Amino acid sequence: MKLIPKLAAMLLAALTLAAPLTPAWAHDDATLDTMKAPNGGQLRMAGIYHFELVLVKNSKEVKENPVRVFVTDHAGAKIATAGASGTVTLLAGKLKASVTLVPDGDNRLKGAAKYASSPDMKAVVAIIMSGKPAEQARFTPLAGVADEHAHH
Repeated sequence: MKLIPKLAAMLLAALTLAAPLTPAWAHDDATLDTMKAPNGGQLRMAGIYHFELVLVKNSKEVKENPVRVFVTDHAGAKIATAGASGTVTLLAGKLKASVTLVPDGDNRLKGAAKYASSPDMKAVVAIIMSGKPAEQARFTPLAGVADEHAHH
């Protein structure tokens, strides 16, 4: 009978020690928005990955602009995108653009779409890493851009 209280005490101690580690694994959008993205984009969690969506921030007119997505793990280590594929759907006002992504370098996928830089833009990124299931993330990639220039 003394074994159960000892086991319970050990389990409680293990959970207590592990509790501070839990927030490091869970990155919600608000937390990711406080982090500086390595390539100047917006970070989102997608399964076991972080996706960083990078769009042109100063295109006043709708025109062909690059779309890039960088893939890392939760610690920020680059994940190779060779063999990966993906799409980005951009929504701003009445504009809807769909982009096919192709691997481009170590941990980057790229494409191009006709869009103007708009703070109300939303984006959905879906990527299939080689041999893995599809992962998806939602972005508001330019939401803070208007705020950044308000101080000028």
